[in-house]
Amino acid sequence: MPNDYHEQAQRARTKRLRELQRELPDMCADYFMSIEQLTSPLTRLSYAYDLKLFFQYLSDEVAKFSGKPVTAFVVEDIRQVTKQDLERYARYLALYVKNESLDDGQIASKEISNHEFGIKRKYASLRAFYKYLFAEGLIESNIAALVPLPKLHEHAIIRLDVDEVARILDLAENGQALPKTYQKYHNVTKKRDLAMLSLFLGTGIRISECVGLNIDDFDFEQNAFVVTRKGGKEVILYLSDEVAAALKDYLDERRNIEALPGHEDACFLSIQRRRITQRAVENMVKKYASIAAPLKKKISPHKLRSTFGTNLYRETGDIYLVADVLGHSDVNTTRKHYAAIAEDHRRIAAQKTILREDPVHGDHPD
Repeated sequence: MPNDYHEQAQRARTKRLRELQRELPDMCADYFMSIEQLTSPLTRLSYAYDLKLFFQYLSDEVAKFSGKPVTAFVVEDIRQVTKQDLERYARYLALYVKNESLDDGQIASKEISNHEFGIKRKYASLRAFYKYLFAEGLIESNIAALVPLPKLHEHAIIRLDVDEVARILDLAENGQALPKTYQKYHNVTKKRDLAMLSLFLGTGIRISECVGLNIDDFDFEQNAFVVTRKGGKEVILYLSDEVAAALKDYLDERRNIEALPGHEDACFLSIQRRRITQRAVENMVKKYASIAAPLKKKISPHKLRSTFGTNLYRETGDIYLVADVLGHSDVNTTRKHYAAIAEDHRRIAAQKTILREDPVHGDHPD
């Protein structure tokens, strides 16, 4: 049976997309219809936000479209956009001002900055739109394809080491090193927090997959659970005895908590007895990680997922297994993230090969 949480999330995204389409030019409606069978509601929603930003840029920054309402743009306007306009847009994405309407009717301006990945993702949305317009014969050339995307520089992937993993779990369990402001609620949340941290570190699930879990998704006879992946696909993952013990301990407590209406099936609840939100989980991880691993900044649920992937790859050396368990549709995504570990393996292999006896001691090491 499909997970109600994920169905509700998909419906909410579809509803928001329909609302956002009313703020976009009419040509966008046909575009979203053309990609409906190939993309998820979340992907289409991201494209819609990105396209609105592009048309707002044309209105605010390109003289020939100055002040033109976003909804008033037509295909003829797209034909007038030059390669230089698109190149300037790529630079504009690095830093721009977004105006937001407040509840009291006032307008608040907020500076938005994007780094390489954010710029590349937003521009990729525009490229997909131009590709559609060109394929439909609505524009004579696909000039968006001529603008190079920003080069992504490799960043070190932050993971927790073995001692840090032990410290973060110990801290969640006993709470002794937590500030007094956190200790007040620790007895209420410690079993839940330990169960979630154990899940991230022991199975590598995504934060969206974690918050979407229901009580009946677990089968402790098999030490297995059902998780809903991106795109709504359900897969079965397995628990180690340690992770299963933390979850059983929490679920014994959870079944005695009366959740608010509409949240009865949720596995992980907030203090307000609602299904926990992704933001709350991020804050929980940050709370423990800032104490357990103070030198590693910005530890998030995704970093715990990376920690699991690292440990699994080190133990097995099987990149296809890591890709499967993490739910990567393309093994190259996995290989990119764990290439540094493969390099470590190759360095170790080089040191294992001895060509001559020890020149100092004259004997072969054992």
